[in-house]
Amino acid sequence: MLNARIFAFVVAAVSAVGLTAQAQDYQESAFWQQEVDAGNLPPVAKRIPDAPKVVDLELRNRETGQQGGTLRTMVTRAKDVRQMVVYGYARLVGYNERYELEADILRDYENEDDKKFTLHLRPGHMWSDGQPFTSEDFRYWWEDVANNELLQPSGPVDFLRVEGELPKVSFPDAHTVIYEWSKPNPQFLQSLAEARPPFIYRPAHLLKPYHADYTDEETLSERLYEARVRSWAALHNRLDNMYKFDNPDLATLQPWMLATKDGKSRFLFVRNPYYHRVDKNGVQLPYVDVVEMQVVAPGLVAAKANAGEVDLQARGLDFKDTAILKKGEATGGYTTKLWSNGTASQIAIYPNLNYNDNMWRDTMRDVRFRRALSLAINRKIINKSLYFGLANSGGMTVLPISPFFREENRNAWAIRDLEKANALLDEMGLDQRNQDGYRLLPDGRPAWIVVETAGERQEVENALQIIIDNWAEIGVKLIMRPLERDILRNRVYAGETMASTWFGWDNGLPQTYTSPGYLAPWDQAFQSWPKWGQYHQTHGEAGEPPDMVAAIQLNDLAHKWTRAYGAVERGVIWQEMVDIHADNVFAIGLLNGAPQPVVVSNQLRNVPDKAIWAWSPGSHFGVHRPDEFFFEQ
Repeated sequence: MLNARIFAFVVAAVSAVGLTAQAQDYQESAFWQQEVDAGNLPPVAKRIPDAPKVVDLELRNRETGQQGGTLRTMVTRAKDVRQMVVYGYARLVGYNERYELEADILRDYENEDDKKFTLHLRPGHMWSDGQPFTSEDFRYWWEDVANNELLQPSGPVDFLRVEGELPKVSFPDAHTVIYEWSKPNPQFLQSLAEARPPFIYRPAHLLKPYHADYTDEETLSERLYEARVRSWAALHNRLDNMYKFDNPDLATLQPWMLATKDGKSRFLFVRNPYYHRVDKNGVQLPYVDVVEMQVVAPGLVAAKANAGEVDLQARGLDFKDTAILKKGEATGGYTTKLWSNGTASQIAIYPNLNYNDNMWRDTMRDVRFRRALSLAINRKIINKSLYFGLANSGGMTVLPISPFFREENRNAWAIRDLEKANALLDEMGLDQRNQDGYRLLPDGRPAWIVVETAGERQEVENALQIIIDNWAEIGVKLIMRPLERDILRNRVYAGETMASTWFGWDNGLPQTYTSPGYLAPWDQAFQSWPKWGQYHQTHGEAGEPPDMVAAIQLNDLAHKWTRAYGAVERGVIWQEMVDIHADNVFAIGLLNGAPQPVVVSNQLRNVPDKAIWAWSPGSHFGVHRPDEFFFEQ
């Protein structure tokens, strides 16, 4: 880790002037020059791997940039400093701008029939504190963390299991790691490229001092006392927070590293002096020296962007903000770009099929009920009111860019038809109404559905206000309840929420190589079946096993996909799963393809004019490589 002197320099250097000279050899950054001169850092030629990742910007119609400057952006919660891991997008294997996988942190890799993966590290690659990044960091995670019951009671993460089989992992030398299964694991590489990477490595040199296998009991006890923690495992897990990115003492491989300790409303991230990517002129990336992340109230993001207080912003902005953002361009020194959205649905309603109320659970599990709710929604009005008709109305399915897109799936149970919706509810036996015109459940309670939201997007509340009137026309009352995001998720996972809203599938662009696990009842994050997801994620120790025919079909198909040997077979499985979702309306999608406003400083270069804003695949800004963005001097 950088010493205190360097951290002091970091804070003072936030406004450092970028380097403009060109040279044949690696160029020292002005940001770190003082530390190099003082002997606190080696020169740049000794900080870059022996075989760095060389990017040719001209091949991608980008400009060769220059180092320097501070990029300002905003988040709405202090915990969202983790977005710097998302945006930084340094991955063992990552997607390029064509959404093709290629080696990034890795020098290269070999894939033998999706059964054996040989990962080759870059010789000379170092962590941000200057310590070597080697296969020992992979070994430590695999043997001492992932397979340690105290640190990870449920064992290694799911994507490493193939029908329950864990891989054989070996470390032939300092720069080679091998993962091997007896059956194919086609999701292995894709998982490494995710927005939230699995981090199958750790900075072993920093964590071993807090591990009982490497530190004597007396020393460990002293550290536990200082940290006010009862067990070494709890302390280790507290420090082992590579995705949270909130510990400046934990080394990283990302382009920027946290330089603010115990921050509350303002965080600084400074260039990683050991970053592995360079341009063809020998300039080490990232081009931008410092990222300043300010925490603001959700309602202030658009206003502050309008005032020119950011250099790059999309998170926290909705399409409704476009008008005010356009007005501020003349004085704010920025341009508002409109990117397409990669989620399967901009807004989706999730009936909780694992709801704790048995009567409501049975009602919502009847596919006729979910279809009727979907048929009653006036998506055209929502589209026109919220997006000026620029989005695509329809149920939740994949986007047209995916080979599994079918127009009939987007239209399935999504074209407004009140007569059919009422007929479905009558057919269910919900043909009795109270004095207010609302249908009655078999136990006499009125059909009132409480839909809980995260309260973060005004467009969600606006859409639900329209749906309140739509559902009233079929005798169902919608009650909207805004909650804080974490509270909402905990309630959903516990089966306490009747229905909730969120985006649709994060990845609306799947290909044959994309794991269909998020279409199967494998993850509690899919808010229609949290307990089925828990059952899968905990290997039966929590939650409930799927007990609906369609859900069991999806579960079996997802397992079948993992065993498939070719793209054709995987594609057939994908299509069947997409079709099952469209017919069963597990989540009620409203529309997709709504433009995402992206505010970009007029001085910031290499930001695409047209692109896809998607969590997966793409990591929001990540796939567009913010380490290549630079300020025009």
